[in-house]
Amino acid sequence: MRIVLAPDAFKESMTAMQAARAMAAGVRRVVPESVCDLVPMADGGEGTMQAVTDALGGTLVEAACHDALGGRVVAPFGYVEDRGLAIIEMAAASGLQLIPAERRDVMAASTYGTGELIRAALDRGAWQFIVGIGGSATNDAGVGMAGALGVRFLDGCGVPLPPGGAALGRLSVVDVSGLDERLAECRFDVACDVDNPLLGPRGASAVFGPQKGASPDDVATLDSALTRWADVVESAIGRGIRDWPGAGAAGGLGAAMAAFIPTATLRRGVDIVADAVQLADHVRGADWVFTGEGSIDSQTANGKTPWGVLQIANKLGVPVIMFGGRVTEDASSLLDAGAKALVPIIRRGQTLREALASGEANLADAVELTMRRLPNPSR
Repeated sequence: MRIVLAPDAFKESMTAMQAARAMAAGVRRVVPESVCDLVPMADGGEGTMQAVTDALGGTLVEAACHDALGGRVVAPFGYVEDRGLAIIEMAAASGLQLIPAERRDVMAASTYGTGELIRAALDRGAWQFIVGIGGSATNDAGVGMAGALGVRFLDGCGVPLPPGGAALGRLSVVDVSGLDERLAECRFDVACDVDNPLLGPRGASAVFGPQKGASPDDVATLDSALTRWADVVESAIGRGIRDWPGAGAAGGLGAAMAAFIPTATLRRGVDIVADAVQLADHVRGADWVFTGEGSIDSQTANGKTPWGVLQIANKLGVPVIMFGGRVTEDASSLLDAGAKALVPIIRRGQTLREALASGEANLADAVELTMRRLPNPSR
């Protein structure tokens, strides 16, 4: 029997690789001779860097950079040397969680640190990139990132603009002559699970700005400033990017990726990860696929890891069982979509704190029980 173990991380409990190993332990209690194919997964959000790095046998590299408000931080990125692949989570440098609530300032926040991570990976030899752009503290249309990579943003007097989205209302000139030439030889997969444009009622400022502390007046100021950015940048690069699906992601970082990195593509995160770890090749010919994450619920079908795994397995005719820290009643639609079973792993009577602390043991036990109920488990 060959089983592909392709879980996401169980947030605050175990990484994707730890979850895959726990699943393997449960399988082998019942069928010791089974072949367990461990393929840690992610959906482009938190945990993607660790999951892909683990799956491909890479290493974590630390780089000195700046957070969204200019404070010095040391942030990791994943690197797979034999592929020249860097896996970057922008939140590691420019994330909202790095800034205490009382210090957050969406008007001045910058993606400069994300650009520093990209530059550090280039220096390491990377030519392929996976960049997750969730969890940002920023609304600067990627100006900080682009600045770290050599682009200059100037006002009408030729003076460089200060950090942050609010200053873009004074943008007059975009100088791309200093853009790092190595980028032209690179491939960028940008994990983006939203289709918001840059501007307007569905744009970066209106939809995501309030989540980062923007008041209604701030939203109006930022949307106007990003409109100015789009006017100047589109004129400079000779193509429109403001209405690209995903341009408004991460405070407009999606637009900046499209504008300044010609090879960048914005794709659903789980699809990028599945391609990177060659999930379909692992699944083909397997007897079962086990996947899971912290919560299996109605949102799982919105591009979360178990859903992405299910789509690939369905195409290849391999049955899937999903395991979750919790499984809600509204998750039954996943059974209609082809999942064979939805299995909660929390033991009866456990508090949340106890469940998080014993996640690996709970998952191994749940997999063991599931294996004993499978037809011909000794096959």
